Amino acid sequence: MFALAWPIIVTELFQVAYNLADTVWLGRLSTDAVAAISLAFPLIFLFISVGGGFTVAGSTLVAQYTGAKSEGSAGTVAGQTLTFITLIAIVVGFVGFLATDAMLGVLPSSPATAGQVIPLAGDYMRVFFLGLPFLFGFFVFSALMRGYGNTRAPMVVMFISVLINVIIDPIFIFGFESNPLFGMLGLEALQADLFAATGFDGEGVAGAAYATVLSRGVATVIGIYIIFGTSAGPDVEFDDFRPQLRYIKKIVSIGVPSAVEQSATALGFITLTAMVVTFKPEVVAAFGLGNRLTSLVFLPALGLGRATNTIVGQNLGAQKPDRAESAVWLAAKVGSSVMVVTGVLAFIFAEPVVAFFLPTGTPSAAQTIDLGVEYIRIRAFEFGFIGVLQVVLGAYRGAGNTKTALGFSLFALWLGRVPIVYLLSFQFGFAETGIWLGMSVGQILGAIAATAWFTRGTWKQSVISSEPSTT
Repeated sequence: MFALAWPIIVTELFQVAYNLADTVWLGRLSTDAVAAISLAFPLIFLFISVGGGFTVAGSTLVAQYTGAKSEGSAGTVAGQTLTFITLIAIVVGFVGFLATDAMLGVLPSSPATAGQVIPLAGDYMRVFFLGLPFLFGFFVFSALMRGYGNTRAPMVVMFISVLINVIIDPIFIFGFESNPLFGMLGLEALQADLFAATGFDGEGVAGAAYATVLSRGVATVIGIYIIFGTSAGPDVEFDDFRPQLRYIKKIVSIGVPSAVEQSATALGFITLTAMVVTFKPEVVAAFGLGNRLTSLVFLPALGLGRATNTIVGQNLGAQKPDRAESAVWLAAKVGSSVMVVTGVLAFIFAEPVVAFFLPTGTPSAAQTIDLGVEYIRIRAFEFGFIGVLQVVLGAYRGAGNTKTALGFSLFALWLGRVPIVYLLSFQFGFAETGIWLGMSVGQILGAIAATAWFTRGTWKQSVISSEPSTT
C-alpha cells in the first residue's frame, strides 16, 4: 500500500504545484488575478469532470484484469479508454471555449467582482479550454498506469511537467519588462536584454493558462511514449484502439457514475462560488486561495484513496475480497491519523502560509490574508474525516461500485456543504464565516455516512468475475 501510495501523493503534490505556482505569481500581479482563477477553476472542473469519470473506469478495469492475470484484456481496456477520452476531450474543450462568457455571465457577482475579476477569469478559461486535450492525455496515462500498479512513472512525468511550468509561468504572466523572477535571481541585466530583444510584456492571467497547457502537453507526449514504447504499463497494441463494444460498454457503465459524481461536485463548487461572489473580492480571493491550500494538505488522503482503488481492484480481480477489506481498514486508520496531524499543523501555521502567497502589502491583501487564515483554521477540524472518506470512496471505485461512490459524494456536497453554507451565510448571518463552516461540516457528514455503509460489505464484487482469463 505504501509503495503504491507515496508516488501518488508526490504526483498529486506536483499537480497542486501547478495551481500554487499560478497563485504565487498571480498574487504578485494583483488580488483580482487570484480571485479570477478562483472563479475560473470550478467552471473548468465541470468540463474536466466529464472525461475524468471515464479515467476512473479505465483504472478500475485495468486493475481488475491485472489482478486476474488477464494482461491482454488490460491492454485492450487501456487502448479503448485512451481513444474514447481523447474524443471526449476535443468535444468538451471546444464547447467550453464557446460557453465561457455565458457561464461567467450566470454568476451573480458583486459590482466590483463583475468589473474587475470576471473579464480576467474569461481570459484564463478560453486558453485553458483550447488546451484541454493535453490535460486529458496525462490524466488517462496516469489512471491507466495506476490501475496497472505502476505509480512511479506518472510521478516522474509530472515532475518534468511541473518543472517546465514553474520556469515558464512567470515569463508568460509578466513577460520580461516587469518580471519579478529576474529581480529575485539578480538577473536584471539579462531581463533588460530579453525585453529589448522581444518586447514581450506578458499575458497576465491568460499567461498562466498558456504555461499550464504547454507544460501539460509535454507530459502527455511523454506518457503516450511510455505506454507504447516501453513495458512499464499494460501491453497495448494498435489493434486495441479499434472500437470494441464489449469494453466500451464496461467503460461507460463504470465511468458514467464517476463522471456524474465529478460533474455534480463541479456543479456544487460552482453553486458555492456563485454564493461566494456576492461578497467582496477579498472574500472571493480568500476562498480560492484557501481551497488551493487545503487541496495541498489533502494529498496524503487522496494518495491512500487512489492506492486503495488499485489494491481493491486487483484483489477482487484475484478473488480475494477479505484481503481487499483488510487493506481498506488499514488505509483508513493510517489516513485518518496522518490527516489529524496535518490538521494540527495547518491550524498552527495558517497565517505564515497564507501570507506567503499575498506579499503585496496592500490593504486588500492584508484583509484577504485574515480571511484566508480563518478559513484554513476552521477547515482543519475536518481533516481527519477526509482521510477516512477518501479511502472508503477509493474502495467503492476499485470494486467498480461507482454508483455508491456517487451517492455519498452527492450526500456530502448537496445535502451537506451547499445547504449548510447557504443557511449559515445568508439565513443566520454568519457571512463569510458561514462559508468556511459549511465547507467543513459537509465533508464530516459524508465521511460518517460512507463509512457506516461500507461496514455492510455489499461492495465485495468484481465487475469481471464472470469472465474467463484471456491469457
